[in-house]
Amino acid sequence: MIDKAIFALPGVGRILGLLAASAALQALAVLGQAWSLSRAITNLWLGGAVIDQALLVAVFLACFIGRQGVLCAQSALLDAYAYEQANALRRSLLEKIFTTNARLVQDHGTGSVTAAVLEGADQVETYFKLILPKVTGIALIPAILLAASFALDWVSGLIMFVTFPFIILYMVIMGHTAKEKASRQHRTFEIMSNHFIDTLRGIDTLKLFGVSKRYGKSIYEVSERFREATMRTLKVANLSSLVLDTFATLSVAAVAFMLGFRLIDGSVTLFPALALLVIAPEYFRPIREFAADYHASLDGKNALASIQALVDAPDEPPAELPLPAWHADARLGLEGVGFSYPGFKALEGVTLAAEGFQKVGIVGASGSGKSTLVSLLGGFASPDEGGIDVDGVRAQSLRQTTWQSQVAYIPQDPYLFHATLRENLVFYRPDATDDEVARAVEVVGLEGLVDELPRGLDTRIGEGARPLSGGQAQRIALARAFLDRSRRILLFDEPTAHLDIETEMELKERMLPLMEGRLVFFATHRLHWVDDMDVVVVMEGGRVTEQGAPEELRAGGGAFARLAAQLEGGAL
Repeated sequence: MIDKAIFALPGVGRILGLLAASAALQALAVLGQAWSLSRAITNLWLGGAVIDQALLVAVFLACFIGRQGVLCAQSALLDAYAYEQANALRRSLLEKIFTTNARLVQDHGTGSVTAAVLEGADQVETYFKLILPKVTGIALIPAILLAASFALDWVSGLIMFVTFPFIILYMVIMGHTAKEKASRQHRTFEIMSNHFIDTLRGIDTLKLFGVSKRYGKSIYEVSERFREATMRTLKVANLSSLVLDTFATLSVAAVAFMLGFRLIDGSVTLFPALALLVIAPEYFRPIREFAADYHASLDGKNALASIQALVDAPDEPPAELPLPAWHADARLGLEGVGFSYPGFKALEGVTLAAEGFQKVGIVGASGSGKSTLVSLLGGFASPDEGGIDVDGVRAQSLRQTTWQSQVAYIPQDPYLFHATLRENLVFYRPDATDDEVARAVEVVGLEGLVDELPRGLDTRIGEGARPLSGGQAQRIALARAFLDRSRRILLFDEPTAHLDIETEMELKERMLPLMEGRLVFFATHRLHWVDDMDVVVVMEGGRVTEQGAPEELRAGGGAFARLAAQLEGGAL
């Protein structure tokens, strides 16, 4: 349950020291409550006046309030520390994903990595809140209370001392079982997450080939396995908590039982007996609370291990090459390029060439590899095989700063930051002037949106703010590309796939002028774009089956002609 990695956290030594002081204060407060309450009751039993016990009652209340104050301060301290450390882990993981090793998502699965970033970090935060105080509590509170119990009555102290290790031993035995089942549950959750995301990504292709229902059944089966694994884990966790709670209760009962007999025979007096009846439940409280949160702690421990494994994954950054700036006479060539996702060959033997400021259309049915090819061209992924030549410079991958700084990428669903419309527009050009922004808004047709927004360009959009339509999001992406004319390479990954034909045709009029003077790769399965391209690359099953001028491919009667006939002039 205790991951040794928590002892390497920044500032954990100071936190553990404060928690140890908190545990000691709680134990002393318990002793103060036991002493004052037992002394007051004993005095009343011996005939003392109620008013004479006012000071003892005040001591009891002071100890009670002090203990609650210590718990509140401890909770506030842990909340801040756990939040800080969980966020630091999340930032480290995001940095790993987006800057040092983009292939991490491909190797471990989108669903698994996303779950680690979102739910996993939250579970780690809960884990820190639970495990740190419980470790210090179990180590200190029973020890202090046990010493006081031996001082009050060695028989009761002996009973408490003997029963505690048996509870710990049982917890260790049950812990191994619970840990194994929780680990299986966590692995099943990762499989389910990856399976669901991968199926969702390919839903268009699955529907095209008529297998979406079969995959729906597959998702159901994986979800059922996760539900069953969760229920088995909860069953073990709840059973172990119940048994541990029972053992602790029986141990307290044993102390009370012996005290009762010894009060009768006079071998113990009333005051120590009452004090021990207050101390005994508090002696076992840390172990009972530990058991009650055992399952939640295991979830956090597994999440912490997963995140650290991702963060510590070896980096394999490509060697940085000084690729030349793109110009009118530059040439780009891909030779025998291949790329694989886990268990699936997405591209194989891809060879194509582009030069200067051409417009290259990439066409094919859904699932043919268009988006993967665009990812390689943008340097978002690295090929498994083959090579790339950029104006005479040989590169294994286009994951190079000197290449990506020249690329503007416009996907199906452009990402809108939770920021103002102006900040979203100047994504590539933060230094753009107001006049340049106004010109970009005019060119891409965003005047109507700006006019209807309550604060114009200063209105917040994106997640949780002003929602925008798909067409409006695409216009913002186009404006970004328009503002940064230094980016001479444009990548379009089916940018109009989710738009109705009227919106698409209107956007087309705005997009074509932006392509002039640039190398353009335009992936689409809507063939009305083809006549506006200089070169068309036809993809089938992850391979390039044809490439050439549109009119040549139509006349050739090959793969492009078959695709056009299949689509009958419409969209797939």
